[in-house]
Amino acid sequence: MVEAFGQPFGQGWPQVADLLLALVLSTGIGLERELRQKSAGMRTHTLVGLGAALMMLVSKYGFTDVLGNGVSLDPSRVAAQIVSGIGFIGGGLIFVHRGAVSGLTTAAAVWLTAGVGMAAGAGLPVLAALTTAAYFLVVFGYTALMNRLPWTRYAPSTLVVNYRDGEGVLRRALSECTSRGFVVRNLAADRDEEPGGARPKTVSVRLQVQGKGSLTELAAALSELDGMVNVATEDASIAS
Repeated sequence: MVEAFGQPFGQGWPQVADLLLALVLSTGIGLERELRQKSAGMRTHTLVGLGAALMMLVSKYGFTDVLGNGVSLDPSRVAAQIVSGIGFIGGGLIFVHRGAVSGLTTAAAVWLTAGVGMAAGAGLPVLAALTTAAYFLVVFGYTALMNRLPWTRYAPSTLVVNYRDGEGVLRRALSECTSRGFVVRNLAADRDEEPGGARPKTVSVRLQVQGKGSLTELAAALSELDGMVNVATEDASIAS
């Protein structure tokens, strides 16, 4: 058994290995979020995982010098507080705009990263590694699977289109939706006035569409229209 190189007990190579494992696994999760340009990227996820692992190690070994003489500790109390604390970070990543919710997947990733760090700090490397592997299975494998599922016309989706005003872009966009088998159920425009009351150069419109076609292909087709600035989707299975 490897002896500890510092006092109090718990500052040995096994604990260093636990911290390094949390660092590597949480960095991997954060790198995926960073590449997708989400609000919480590699640094945030790495710090969450590493911090959770450290707190677990402190909970396990940080109070060994005060044990005895009727003093007993419950390491699980720190673990429970970690879960509660991560909830505040996750809540700050979720945004609601006009009834559309975004950031749920990233918030869930931060929550899971904390769990991975806790598992590593608790000395459960197999569970930490398997959970990280399962994360990548979900974010990559499930996305491909859901893209193959048939869409039901009863499930509405929302597209946000930004286009140059005065060029007939919206008319062509609505025609494109219809030609691809989609029905526009709702349309809401957001026209921000230019300084001095001038006519706005661009207009943002939210289109609620229903149909059995591919939402991804529809968004790609709309983005190719002349005068279209950009197209985004608020559908969680595609844009999260």
